Amino acid sequence: MFITYLRRELRRRARQASIIAIGLALGIGLVITVTALSSGVKNAQGDVLHALYGQDTDITVTKTPKLGSGFTGGGFHFGLGGSSSGSRPKAGTKVDVDTLSSTGLGTLPDSDVTSVSKLSNVAAAAGGLSLSDTKLTFTIPSSTSSGGFGGGGGGGFGSGNFPTPISVQGVDVTGNGAALGPLSTLKLTTGSTLSPSDSNSDVAVVSANYASSNKLKVGSTVTLAKTNFKVIGIVSANSAASTSTDVYIPLERAQDLGTSAGKSLKGYVNTIYVAADNTSAVTSVSKAISTTLPGSTVNNQSTEGKDLTGSVSSASSLVNNLGKWLAIIVLIAAFLLAALLTGAAVSRRVREFGTLKALGWTSRRVVGQVVGEALVIGIIGGIVGVGLGFLGSSLVSHFAPALTASPSTTTGSATPGGARSFTGGGFPGGGSGGFGGGSGGGFPGGGFHRVTPTSAVTVHVPLIASVTGGAIILAVVLAVAGGLIAGGFGGWRAARLRPAAALSRVE
Repeated sequence: MFITYLRRELRRRARQASIIAIGLALGIGLVITVTALSSGVKNAQGDVLHALYGQDTDITVTKTPKLGSGFTGGGFHFGLGGSSSGSRPKAGTKVDVDTLSSTGLGTLPDSDVTSVSKLSNVAAAAGGLSLSDTKLTFTIPSSTSSGGFGGGGGGGFGSGNFPTPISVQGVDVTGNGAALGPLSTLKLTTGSTLSPSDSNSDVAVVSANYASSNKLKVGSTVTLAKTNFKVIGIVSANSAASTSTDVYIPLERAQDLGTSAGKSLKGYVNTIYVAADNTSAVTSVSKAISTTLPGSTVNNQSTEGKDLTGSVSSASSLVNNLGKWLAIIVLIAAFLLAALLTGAAVSRRVREFGTLKALGWTSRRVVGQVVGEALVIGIIGGIVGVGLGFLGSSLVSHFAPALTASPSTTTGSATPGGARSFTGGGFPGGGSGGFGGGSGGGFPGGGFHRVTPTSAVTVHVPLIASVTGGAIILAVVLAVAGGLIAGGFGGWRAARLRPAAALSRVE
């Protein structure tokens, strides 16, 4: 009886039922499209993370350097020699500097990599070192030389730009390390890449740009920290990302030769790359790492998205703000339309419901009939809405241009392989601790400054808005909710009808 009456009423009021269903479908379809678009932007941010830090990398762990270490507050030393009291070397002394140092990130012991790898839902973890190799050759001038070290005059080395260093990446070549490090994002052009057998070898892979500008090829030699490395391969950027790292060497050799604030990096890394065993565990693994390594900076695709510039950032802002609120407004409007049209339908069926009540139908049964009809209309609207959502997401994926992203870099940022240049005050003299007069050795504070590039890496990722199972479940929930809201409002009006009053109305 219930099903037969429901089917007959929906067929009799097909136009009105269609209008309600279409209204709900439009609202639900827009919600699904926005949800799919949001998921696509989030996946794009994940692709950015993988393009920057490795194809399997879900999380990166870094640490801010302590104040006073490296270039953050002085304390950088070339080891020029001189007396034990710190006085300047003798005039005419030739200085040959070639240092491999970590200047933008704090250090983490290898044991931290092991600790992270043992956490639940961690598939793999590997350490890496982002370093800069600085080469400098000069002769110590006399204290009275104009424009020399502390000479007080213009010109000379002290007033010029500091040589641009070579950006070096120490890569873990054992186990899953190569798949997690930045080297895995690049395409091998010539030669071979680093392998586990190279862990203690003086071999290097160089970027195509660096090889071209320095006329390097497979078999050539590149010098880092006064150590000759044989070039075994040349890599270039893939379709997703560019690279600003010049040279890639085995992690163990980078640790042996590298320094941070004058201390050896043996047994240390400055970045940990982490792969979770499933996507849903990334957030929980990130929290576990933060607990295990207090004071560290943990980035995943969500936190990375906050530090990105480019169209991916704009798309994320658009979806999360305008798109989300537009979907909510349209959905509310659809629900209100369904409720009003259902209420209007009840008003036109006053005599019908009065007759049913006179025949013995209770108010509860009448309300159930109205709610049942509204639920069926809502479910039909939900099915159509899912179809519209799939259509909308397909159109977005087909016509949307590829997104671009660049990590916003600041001093001490973890941008991989970011080139570091130094410029500014040079080596002024006349003050305590300088080369030109006064006591003390080394370079005075403020002698040079670290300049971080504004965009070291640009990543291009496609925007694919895919409808997920969660979005379909959301559509079902919304469809039922729309039916309940419309049916509840109409049923409330129907329940208030009195049989005698209803039958007395003339329509």
